[in-house]
Amino acid sequence: MANKLQGLSVSLPLTYDNEDGPYRLNKTLKQVVKQNFKNLILTSPGERVMLPTFGAGVRRLLFEPLTSETFSKVSQRISSQVTKFMSYLKIENISFVTPDQDSSLSPNSVRLIIKYNIGPINDSDTLIITQSID
Repeated sequence: MANKLQGLSVSLPLTYDNEDGPYRLNKTLKQVVKQNFKNLILTSPGERVMLPTFGAGVRRLLFEPLTSETFSKVSQRISSQVTKFMSYLKIENISFVTPDQDSSLSPNSVRLIIKYNIGPINDSDTLIITQSID
């Protein structure tokens, strides 16, 4: 065990893993940042104890008309949350894919694609989240 790379945090969702011990671990800063960013995006305001303003609440998007105005509001909310809670990230692009644009998506879903840069390590990544009410 002494030669094994120790993890920085538990990978979510929890997955049993013989290699890492009881659960799979995030082993790089990039993995930790992506997981934390995904949590920020998917958390609804008021959901996190003691931080009522934490979270972009993108699940609400499923119950809104899929218009450019809605996408603009969601993009602004994401940018605001990143500025407040993950200021070391730089959002490069936020785009939305609807079932009209991609036939592989179910009729009641939307795909969110966020390209971002992790400033302290100068590394870029993309977070893709597909939400559906099916």
